[in-house]
Amino acid sequence: MKKGINYWAFPPEPDGLPIDPVKALKKAKDCGYDCFELTVEAEGVISLSTTQTVAEKLRKEAEDIGIDLITLASGLAWGVSPTHPDASVRDQAIKNYIKNLDIASWLGVETILYLPGMVSAVFIPDFPPQPYDKVDKWAKVALGKLTGYAEKLSVKIGVENVWNRYLLSPVEMRDFIDFFNSSFVGSYFDVGNVMLYGHPEHWLEILGKRILAIHLKDFRINVGNLDGFVDLLSGDVDFEAVMKKCEKIGYKGAFTAEIVPGVPGCVEKALSAMKIIEKNR
Repeated sequence: MKKGINYWAFPPEPDGLPIDPVKALKKAKDCGYDCFELTVEAEGVISLSTTQTVAEKLRKEAEDIGIDLITLASGLAWGVSPTHPDASVRDQAIKNYIKNLDIASWLGVETILYLPGMVSAVFIPDFPPQPYDKVDKWAKVALGKLTGYAEKLSVKIGVENVWNRYLLSPVEMRDFIDFFNSSFVGSYFDVGNVMLYGHPEHWLEILGKRILAIHLKDFRINVGNLDGFVDLLSGDVDFEAVMKKCEKIGYKGAFTAEIVPGVPGCVEKALSAMKIIEKNR
């Protein structure tokens, strides 16, 4: 089991600033993680203005530390969505993802996390719901414009199942991925995100070889909102069933803990839980 941790899990520095990525890489390695998921932010070391020189320097830092960079995440598409009703915003979202692909290539990353768009989101109350059929059309157009570039860079696009009120079933996600007929488009499967309306082991069975990467989160169903996301092994995810299904479908990629937001001790606690999950699979 290749254990990873997301940059968002790391608490900020005492002055309130985000932790330096290199410092986070070193801490992750010292804790015992195998890989690390960097994130593209609006500002910071890795952003849409990051240069190849900066990214390649960070890649060398990770190599020297001895921790793998396998996936790259970003939440920027929540604000600049590839399915926004404004065509200029959709165009900017595509440009943003082109830069994500560039950064991933410079870092030596295999897969980027991709938010396909949204009908609406509970945590963006001022965004009016969009017609589902239009979102589906815009989502296919946007990702279709990125597949060729992804193939050129040899970086895969992992479509994540998120709380976007779109692609709500494993069958729909499977068909969406297959629409592009590209080995560079697959699933970035988030175990915890499906718990409110499904069962992760069902998604794993149906998506199968399409799964490029996995986020590990836990969720308490009876809470029913964002407060339901809890520490690993503290919620209702059947991790034994999840791991058995991963073994059945032949998944060999990273399992990255996505703990948001970071609080003191959560990085170490997540690794301890992942070791228990691995032991009991």
